[in-house]
Amino acid sequence: MTLALREGERQQFAASRIVADWPAPLNVHAISTLRGPAGDSQPPFEHLNLGARNGDDLSNVMLNRNGLSFHLELPPPHWLRQVHGNTVVRFDRPAPHVPYRENREQHARMVAAEPQADAAITQTPDVALAILTADCLPVLFCADDDCEIAAAHAGWRGLSAGVLENTLAAMRSSRENILAWLGPAIGSRSYEVGDEVRDAFLTQDPQAAAAFAATRPGHWHCDLYALARQRLCTAGVTRIFGGGFDTFADPRFYSYRRDGARSGRFATLIWSSPSRSHDAE
Repeated sequence: MTLALREGERQQFAASRIVADWPAPLNVHAISTLRGPAGDSQPPFEHLNLGARNGDDLSNVMLNRNGLSFHLELPPPHWLRQVHGNTVVRFDRPAPHVPYRENREQHARMVAAEPQADAAITQTPDVALAILTADCLPVLFCADDDCEIAAAHAGWRGLSAGVLENTLAAMRSSRENILAWLGPAIGSRSYEVGDEVRDAFLTQDPQAAAAFAATRPGHWHCDLYALARQRLCTAGVTRIFGGGFDTFADPRFYSYRRDGARSGRFATLIWSSPSRSHDAE
């Protein structure tokens, strides 16, 4: 690969992300990827599909994951097999590097080894955590002393099942020291749900009614951002940032509701670089 081509790819990957806007410590990094312009996935997954379980060619997915790490200079992320649950896993070591050259068997083994969980935590620098979504809400956490980070996948099922509360319970940082960032998710005006979704929240907390607006008999617009903020505040986290996206209406993002079952997945990632305090330990 020539230097000019490599620089061109680096610029494409830099243009294929948004950076979290929150007052995290300087050595804590957080981004969400976009659909492109970078990436090797072909229609209908073009371009930067990072999901390995939605029908895309696995070799293209692994090329995308490899390029993400290489061109954005982030550690190889830990990926999860997300199931809309509330299980939290902890990672204490960096993830293995994705082989650059095509190796389908090795790629398949790496994907098969991804733990079934919907949230992850680490206190180790240079360990990257990744959440895949295409309308669900990714939530990132960090301690204000940069000693701990976490990431959670919070669709309505995960939110009602307590994935955010379980993530906070597994973190060793005090709630008053934790910041949260709400990444790109479907907006309330684009997200109509049935009575069963609203009832799942109201039976736990009647105040959740404020996150639903009636549309037609038995149906409601659901505000995932409002539900997440409410549950985080109840759990003791009050420094909450982000929100305001709508993956359905914004073509920069993948959207399952807009594009159907063959939609790709974008990633929301968090990692920390070693700080002076870590170096001194």
